[in-house]
Amino acid sequence: MATAPSGPLAGLRVLELGGIGPGPFCGMILADLGAEVVRVDRTAEAGRPAFNPVLQRGRLSVTLDLKVPAGAATALRLVDTADALIEGFRPGVAERLGLGPDECLARNPRLVYGRMTGWGQHGPLAQAPGHDINYIALSGALHAIGPAEGDPAVPLNLIGDMGGGGLLLALGIAAGLVHARTSGHGQVVDAAMVDGSALQLSLVQGMMAQGQWTDRRGANLLDGTAPFYRTYRCADGSHMAVGCIEPQFFAEFLDALGLSADPLFAKQSDTSAWPGMTDRLTEIFARRTRSEWTEVFAGRDACTTPVLDFAEAAAHPHNVARGTYTTQGGSPVPSPAPRFLGTPSATAGPAPHNGAHTDEVLRAAGLSSDELTALRSQGIIA
Repeated sequence: MATAPSGPLAGLRVLELGGIGPGPFCGMILADLGAEVVRVDRTAEAGRPAFNPVLQRGRLSVTLDLKVPAGAATALRLVDTADALIEGFRPGVAERLGLGPDECLARNPRLVYGRMTGWGQHGPLAQAPGHDINYIALSGALHAIGPAEGDPAVPLNLIGDMGGGGLLLALGIAAGLVHARTSGHGQVVDAAMVDGSALQLSLVQGMMAQGQWTDRRGANLLDGTAPFYRTYRCADGSHMAVGCIEPQFFAEFLDALGLSADPLFAKQSDTSAWPGMTDRLTEIFARRTRSEWTEVFAGRDACTTPVLDFAEAAAHPHNVARGTYTTQGGSPVPSPAPRFLGTPSATAGPAPHNGAHTDEVLRAAGLSSDELTALRSQGIIA
């Protein structure tokens, strides 16, 4: 059987039941860290390329029809030797398939059963459809992002799907595995993107409780309002990111711009002066190109950096030195993170075609050649 990358989770087996977005992201993280992850896709998709070659990297791929009893029973054979399971169906679907937590934990009491949804397993919206933008809208996160006079800005799908979804589920599964190892009992992890995006607001809501944050866009330290924590457009249309919050970094920033003696910038925390500071800095940054400003701030502790596109980020000397990105199919893709010096991970190649490992995975689970033939004749496997 194909080997998983080395890493701190080497030796652990994870069963991933299809899904898109946050579930596969969780599976990718666990695979990157060394777990053997077996992804189950629909039989009708056998032989097709993976829907996302990066999110599905590092997997063993099985195609299986879970909607028929024999297919679900076959999946339960895979549950028998799994340490963890990932499913991203709407609440109740796994139970209707005969693959819910009760069935799986009855067969494998040490299993960590990870559930990935937008709204969670219970609550008035549990059965409602939605996407990242909807979950972060209801958690309050989307409301806080964007200019004061503009509309909320969509932060890709980073807050809900990735940070509040897949990453949170990966942490939950890791915690569940520790619990199973110490107690001998499995765990059901209910990871909801609305919960995860709310959790990421902890710093902001803590600041609001202390009177240090206003519950509206464009009025706060970290939302692009402060002149020393925002982006500025350069002469070539590119941007510089300024993040000199601490006084010593702000002083270095002003020195680089020749503004140390300018009375407008004398009181960094004077919010009444922020609009004037911003206007002045906007005019100054528009005088030079991004490359020229990058040179101005090179080697200075001013927390001012160029805003890079994907290709530029992959080629930046710091990222190259750390191996932050690797190349797959001629395109940059992120390397595994975080790093474990004692058990380093290696980036797997692109995801295999769906069903590439069906026979070898099922044979390893104990199915005989006759059983495989029978399943194939019924269209349960391809």
